[in-house]
Amino acid sequence: MTAPSTLAPGTPIAGAAALVTGGHRGFGRALVNELLSRGAARVYATSRSAQLDVADPRVIPLVLDVTVEASVQAAAHAAPDFSILINNAGILLRSNVLSGSLDDIHTELDTNLFGTIRVTRAFAPVLARHASSAVVNVLSALSWLTLGGGYEISKSAAWSATNALRLQLAAQGTTVTALHVGYMDTEMIAALDVPKTDPRIVARQTVDAILAGTYELLADDAARRIKSALSADVSALYPQLATAGS
Repeated sequence: MTAPSTLAPGTPIAGAAALVTGGHRGFGRALVNELLSRGAARVYATSRSAQLDVADPRVIPLVLDVTVEASVQAAAHAAPDFSILINNAGILLRSNVLSGSLDDIHTELDTNLFGTIRVTRAFAPVLARHASSAVVNVLSALSWLTLGGGYEISKSAAWSATNALRLQLAAQGTTVTALHVGYMDTEMIAALDVPKTDPRIVARQTVDAILAGTYELLADDAARRIKSALSADVSALYPQLATAGS
């Protein structure tokens, strides 16, 4: 994990309540387990159907569709006590920005960008009830690098939204952390034959970041490498441009 240049007051985990969107599988499930292992009193784990195969009474299934305002508002009323919100719910449709379905790109934006904004807006008053609170937005190394799809557009926009939310929520004592990571070993990218990070490792880093009040977490080498290239010429990220037209 890269040492942050600035820290806000951290948010305690022990005895706290947390809410993890998309907490029923993959990285979301790893986050739920890590929060509990660090002493969280309860974790609301959301999914669109709230079907969770868990026996731990500290895990509270909660129906939440981040693309539906009424569902978000209902969840905000059902979970009125948490101090930690992790916006993990996301979708990857591998849409192509030039030739793919605009409906698919819209769906990725509605889930990954507007879903994050929608949930954070609705739950901000819940977080404000605590002396310190935290929001973690699960972004991607692809917030800064495109492979040509709508997913990357949605994550890049969500990065900008995260910066805006961080500034606006600071006054109420809510720290907003951006989590950037490359490929994790989850169902979302199970078909890709690429090096993948164990989601449990990233979950541990994420909880550490909440405790420390870290504004930005670069969770793996891919995120660190891509972020460091942003200050260089655009061809550093896209070397094919250096030879285009030659």
